[in-house]
Amino acid sequence: MRRASIAFGLALAGLLAGCGKPPAPAPQATVSIRDLMLTMVDPSADALWASVGSTVSAKGSVDLQPRTEAEWQAVRAEATLLTEAPVLLSAPGRQVALPGQKTGDADVPGIQAPAVIQAQIEADRPKFEGLALGLQTAGRKALAAADAKDPVALLEAGAALDEACEACHHTYWYPLTPKPKVPRGQS
Repeated sequence: MRRASIAFGLALAGLLAGCGKPPAPAPQATVSIRDLMLTMVDPSADALWASVGSTVSAKGSVDLQPRTEAEWQAVRAEATLLTEAPVLLSAPGRQVALPGQKTGDADVPGIQAPAVIQAQIEADRPKFEGLALGLQTAGRKALAAADAKDPVALLEAGAALDEACEACHHTYWYPLTPKPKVPRGQS
């Protein structure tokens, strides 16, 4: 009986000693929003937009859309990245750009510097997270379209993706450039 009590006491002491250890550190954001845009969001959005539509040439028009299981799976993979990228983009501590990084179009009038964008995000974080949610919503639409193998829904998801991207870019990246005017009757 005494051995069981000692064993129980040692086991309890071991458990309690483990409770005092600090938790392992959580992963930290290490690449910039700029890096995520260049390596994940832009390529995935471009692939999604290129996967469906129409082209017109002297030989006539051709409807583009995924047709094989492999093509639909490729679209699904891009939609998956677009659905999850907003989680990465809005991670706490994520910087717009790392020290020394500039946007590729930094010399274009109306393009804001990363430090200015960072200050705007920090001043109204919920707004940035709401815009990231718009991207995620568009990604989910693309994901649902890929799962349904529905080219019309994929085209609509592409339009929603464009709207989500432009909403964020006009807010942070190039807010000083005028929005293109849509001719009357076309919206």
